[in-house]
Amino acid sequence: MKNIEYKKGDATNPSDNGNKIIVHICNNIGGWGKGFVLAISKRWKAPENSYRTWYRSKDNFNLGEVQFVQVEQDLWIANLIGQHKINKDENGNAPIRYDAVEEGLRKVADFASDINASVHMPRIGCGLAGGEWGIIEPIIKETILTKDINTTVYDF
Repeated sequence: MKNIEYKKGDATNPSDNGNKIIVHICNNIGGWGKGFVLAISKRWKAPENSYRTWYRSKDNFNLGEVQFVQVEQDLWIANLIGQHKINKDENGNAPIRYDAVEEGLRKVADFASDINASVHMPRIGCGLAGGEWGIIEPIIKETILTKDINTTVYDF
């Protein structure tokens, strides 16, 4: 089984050859405007536009779903809905939903296998979503690395 490669750098500029998928976490209320999405929107308009259209359509816009948006010939953005709302709930739970992240990453792994792509991401779910890397990292290993997909995590 492969290991996650950790790199200093910009996750919106993956340094692999061949097909690449950049994964990030979205919320389930149609909000796009803070965190890593700003770096994505600075480089490409399509991921935000596609996410907003998907939200308005209500067509399978649910936790655990993933939208793949092709932004370059060999590059896709994976809008993974893994966050419930944007603030802690009444019980003090962070917006991250680990089961949804896992479900979404299984879809990412399948798509990456289908198009022979490597996977790239920041430390997903650990910023505004309030997740813990100690929980996310094993999910990545279980979903993506077991399929022998090259995976890089970027620390900015």
